[in-house]
Amino acid sequence: MTLTDAAYRQLRTDIIAGVRPPTERLRIERLSRIYAVGPTPLREALQRLAADGLVIATGNRGFAVAPLDAAEFEDLNTARTAIELQMLRMAIEKGDAMWESRVVAAAYRLGKLDARIRSDDHETLSEWETANRDFHFATVSACGSKWLINVRGMLHDQCERYRRASVDLKRHERDLAEEHRQIADAVVDRNAERASELVAEHFDRTTRFLVQVLGAGD
Repeated sequence: MTLTDAAYRQLRTDIIAGVRPPTERLRIERLSRIYAVGPTPLREALQRLAADGLVIATGNRGFAVAPLDAAEFEDLNTARTAIELQMLRMAIEKGDAMWESRVVAAAYRLGKLDARIRSDDHETLSEWETANRDFHFATVSACGSKWLINVRGMLHDQCERYRRASVDLKRHERDLAEEHRQIADAVVDRNAERASELVAEHFDRTTRFLVQVLGAGD
C-alpha cells in the first residue's frame, strides 16, 4: 500500500464517520501532523476523495469536506433503495440455508446493540454502526451479482455519513430494534414483497428526518 493509498483510506474513513465534519477546511499542514503523512500523498489522496464526492476542491483555497445536502441525500437514497430492493429480491430467491444463518446471526447481534443504542455511549454507537452495516449486507449477500454488490458499496459509503448523522440525532425516538426485527423476519420467511416494503420504509424514515434537519438549517 502506498502512502497515498493509506492517506486516502484514513481520510475517507474519518469523513464518513464524521471525525472530519462537513465543510471542515482540510489544511495540508494540519492533516500532515494528524496523519503523519507528507504533503504530496495528502494532496493526491484529497484529489481522489474529491472525485468520490466526499471532498470539494476550493481552487486556490485548497480542500474542504463536502457539506451535507438535503437534495443530494434524497437522490442518493433513491438510487440506494432501488439497488437494495433488487438485490434483496434476488437474495431471497437464491439464498440457501447458510445465507439464512448469516442473516439470523447478524440480526441477533444487531438486536442486542439496538437495545443499547438509546444510551449516550459513543463506543456502543460505533459497535452498532458495524453491526447495522453487517446486517443489511447479510440480507442481500446471496444476490449473486458482484456488480450490484460493488455499486451498492459505493452508494452505501456516500449515504453512510448522512445516515450516521440521522441515527445520532434520532436514535432516542426510533424503535430501531423493532424495525430490524421485522426486516429479518420477512427475509427469513422469504417474503420478498414484505421485506422490500419494510426496507424501503426503513431507509425512508432516515431520509425524511435528515432532510427536515438540513432544511431547518438553511
